Amino acid sequence: MSNFLKIAAYLFHPLWVPTFGVMLYFWITPRYITADVIWVRVLIVFTLTCMIPLLAFLMLRSMGYIKSLEAEEVKERRIPLLIQVFVFFAVVKIVFENYTFPELYYFFIAGIYSALTALLLVIFKVKASLHMMGVAALSMFLIALSIHFKINLLGLIALSFFAIGWVGSSRLYTEAHTPSELIMGFVIGFLPQLIMVNYWL
Repeated sequence: MSNFLKIAAYLFHPLWVPTFGVMLYFWITPRYITADVIWVRVLIVFTLTCMIPLLAFLMLRSMGYIKSLEAEEVKERRIPLLIQVFVFFAVVKIVFENYTFPELYYFFIAGIYSALTALLLVIFKVKASLHMMGVAALSMFLIALSIHFKINLLGLIALSFFAIGWVGSSRLYTEAHTPSELIMGFVIGFLPQLIMVNYWL
């Protein structure tokens, strides 16, 4: 059981969530988009939101600024969250134009607001769960896509809420977060996505 709970922290690490969101969008959308367009954008998003932050984390760890990818101490989260804001900004400027992919454009705009909120909390020495932030954002995005495209995604939505419970249980089991930190993470991940729905739904 302990291994099962620990898997959630790796499977739904905040670094993977943006790529998951993009892949799910291209899988769900009824619009015709060529395979070349899809894979180029997925690759760019993976590079910007996963590989670049990962390399930055490794460099920061070698310099002694952070101890691990988990960034367990509040002060360790400042630079990683700033990096996340910048790479998300790069995604909305380079990869997904508002008029071509409005759903993904606002998915990442909401991600910027979530990261900025988490960064603001860090300044006040408050640690919200970034894992929970990621899966909550993904869940709200799936709900919005289901309504937007009028497609029954109840199975995926149910799995996403199972993932929320799985991640929450994992973070509590490993004592990485308190219940209040998990709730904060859920709110700052879910709420911006819900607000941004008004601009594209």
